[in-house]
Amino acid sequence: MGALDLQVIIDQDSGFCFGVVYAIDMAEDILAEDGYLYCLGDIVHNDEEVDRLKKKGLRIISHDVLPDLHNEKVLIRAHGEAPETYKIALENNITLIDASCPVVLKLQNRIKTSFDADEEIVIFGKHGHAEVIGLQGQTNGEALVFQDVAELDNIDLPQKFTLYSQTTKSTAKFYQIKEELLNRGYDVKANDTICRQVSNRDRDLPEFAVKFDKILFVSGKKSSNGKVLFEVCRKHNPNTYFISSADEIDAALFSKGDKIGIAGATSTPMWLMEEVKAALEKL
Repeated sequence: MGALDLQVIIDQDSGFCFGVVYAIDMAEDILAEDGYLYCLGDIVHNDEEVDRLKKKGLRIISHDVLPDLHNEKVLIRAHGEAPETYKIALENNITLIDASCPVVLKLQNRIKTSFDADEEIVIFGKHGHAEVIGLQGQTNGEALVFQDVAELDNIDLPQKFTLYSQTTKSTAKFYQIKEELLNRGYDVKANDTICRQVSNRDRDLPEFAVKFDKILFVSGKKSSNGKVLFEVCRKHNPNTYFISSADEIDAALFSKGDKIGIAGATSTPMWLMEEVKAALEKL
C-alpha cells in the first residue's frame, strides 16, 4: 500500500458487454490458430485493448482497403456492417468472421423490415459511428441520422416516420426526444432499440458513484458509450475524472485515505481497470 493509503474498488458491473466479449474471444481463437487476422475497423473503441490484440497479430483495416483484399479472413466487429461489406466479401472470396452483436443484428433486421415497408426512418445515433453506418446501410443510406434533437429544427421532416436508436444511446434521452417530437405534432412510431446491458448501467452507476470520494472513469476516448456513462458518473459524483490508462492518473487529485471507485465503459477491459487500481494503490 502506498503513502496515500487509498481504498480502491472496481465496479464489477463495468467492463466489456457480451457483444464485445464475443468478438474478442472469436478473434483470439483465430489468432491462436492462424497467427494473424484482419479486422474491419477497431475491434473495440479502446486503444489499449486494440494494441494488445495487434501484438497477437490482429491487423486493423479500413473499408477503403477491403475491395483490394482477396482470399482472406476478415472479422466483423460487434458494431455490425452494412450490406455492401457482405457483397464485397462474396466477390473477393473473403471469409467473414461475423462477430456482429445479436442486439445490433436484430436492430438491423427491424430497420430493413421498416424500410421494405416504405416507412420513413429516422435514427437517433452518432454521425459516422460504425454501428450507425451499418444501420443506415439497411436503408440504402436513405435514413436520416441525428444525434441531438436541435439538429431537426431546420430539417423538413416527414409528418409520419419511424424512430429507431443506436443501441448504446441513453434511454432517458431517447424518450425525451420521442416526447419532444410528439409535442411538435409529428406522428412518431418509436422503437426503443437500446441495449439493456448498456441502459442498465445508466441505472446502476449512480448508486456506485455516490459511495466514493472520487471516481476514476476508465474509457477509450472514441467510445460513445464511455462518454455517456462518464457523464452519468459525474452527474452523481462531481469528483469524477476521465482517464484512458493508468499513465494518465494525476496523484495530486487524491488525499490520504480517499475512497476511490473505478468504473468503465462497455468497451473497457477489466484488465485495464485492474492496472489503474494497482497504480492507485501504489500512490
